[in-house]
Amino acid sequence: MTMPYYASVEQIMRDRSELARKGIARGRSVAVLSYAGGVLFMAETSSTALRKVSEIYDRIGFAAVGRYSEFDNLRTAGIRLADMRGYSYDRRDVSGRQLANSYAHALNSIFTEQQKPFEVEICVAEVGTTQEADQLYRITYDGTIVPEPNFLVMGGQAEAMTQTLRELYRPGPSLEDALALGVRVLGSIGGANGAPREIPADQLEVAVLDRTRLQRAFRRIPTAAVTDLLPRPPAAAATPDEPATAEEPIADAVELPTAVPDVAVPPPDPSPGTPPAMPHTEAETTVAEPEEARTTEADTTADEPAEVETTDAPASESGPEKPSTA
Repeated sequence: MTMPYYASVEQIMRDRSELARKGIARGRSVAVLSYAGGVLFMAETSSTALRKVSEIYDRIGFAAVGRYSEFDNLRTAGIRLADMRGYSYDRRDVSGRQLANSYAHALNSIFTEQQKPFEVEICVAEVGTTQEADQLYRITYDGTIVPEPNFLVMGGQAEAMTQTLRELYRPGPSLEDALALGVRVLGSIGGANGAPREIPADQLEVAVLDRTRLQRAFRRIPTAAVTDLLPRPPAAAATPDEPATAEEPIADAVELPTAVPDVAVPPPDPSPGTPPAMPHTEAETTVAEPEEARTTEADTTADEPAEVETTDAPASESGPEKPSTA
């Protein structure tokens, strides 16, 4: 008789936990932040048909990571439970804490009784009248509830992102600041060689619980509005191949000498036996004529007879003066 395969309860639970954690880590991350105007949901997704963020009731939102079919069943069950409770009693009797407890009981039963646990991690958020009254609940695959103050990150490398968000988060940010912070945190992991990466607006699913609304606080933010809310990237610097523009300073500029006023320089002293040089005037400084023109002028003047210079002094009638003798 063969003995049946035996495994301890601890080993079975450990295997189930490892299976669920691996499935959750393969999914893309979701960040939930409390800001001055309400609660912000941000999910990185490549599909416009599958929703990770949804509305549960008037002032309660839902976000999840993991297997879509499994957490979508949980989302539908939560909506039905909230509607039934609000219809049977009062809408004010529906709270995020009650829904979080119901999800925890369901996930714990599935984890312990079924052979395969749900590979999901969900968040139930309820917006309050002030930021201190906001409630964020994390429910893990085994039914554990963890209340989170101000923010939480699920899926992917959630621990590293949570550490980055803890360092950068400041209470009471605006919607623009919270959105920019969420994009920065979601893109801090997954780049080449561990570098941050840019997440385009069309790969983000963004929704808020607006505390200024009286009844239904949940609303989605379309891609165009997300693009307008995100900060503009800085202008790219000019590459070495591109010429410098007129506004850019020129490096190592050479100073041009200032204009020196024209000063008459005296001619140098002539050497013995040479006639003194005549000073040049502005009228005499003319442009040099071509050599052909000078040659032609010389040829024409060479044929003309030279004029004999005559003097007006009268000749002596007596002739040359004879030297006197002693």
